[in-house]
Amino acid sequence: MEQTLRIKYHTEEIEKLQYIGGKSDWIDLRVAENVSLKKGEFRLISMGISVEIPKGYEMVIAPRSSTFKNFGLLQTNSLGVIDESYCGDNDIIRMPVYATRDTEVHVNDRICQFRLFEHQPHICFEEVESLGNSDRGGFGSTGKN
Repeated sequence: MEQTLRIKYHTEEIEKLQYIGGKSDWIDLRVAENVSLKKGEFRLISMGISVEIPKGYEMVIAPRSSTFKNFGLLQTNSLGVIDESYCGDNDIIRMPVYATRDTEVHVNDRICQFRLFEHQPHICFEEVESLGNSDRGGFGSTGKN
């Protein structure tokens, strides 16, 4: 089902968002300012847009797979969740980053990506003595062999 994401651009310099069907459901965001960071610095980097997310959805923002390799940046909150109430003209999307080396990002660099997810359904919790299933080996056990 197609959804509409209303966007306010705060600069004419960044390329407009586009959905590329058949490649990935994730949509790249572009840096809206030139930024120089020294190793160990923190910064909120502007993506130059504000959005109105469709009711019943939230936006999840994560670094692109090449962000650390190309820029030495880590997203400090691992991934960002933007709910539908963050929808004002001045609620500009920013990526919180920590520089692991001296680095620069420039207008239109792609350092993060997003996708929309439906809100989680209401969950009821049922306490049990046993789940009644076989064990897989515990957290972190996959990929050993």
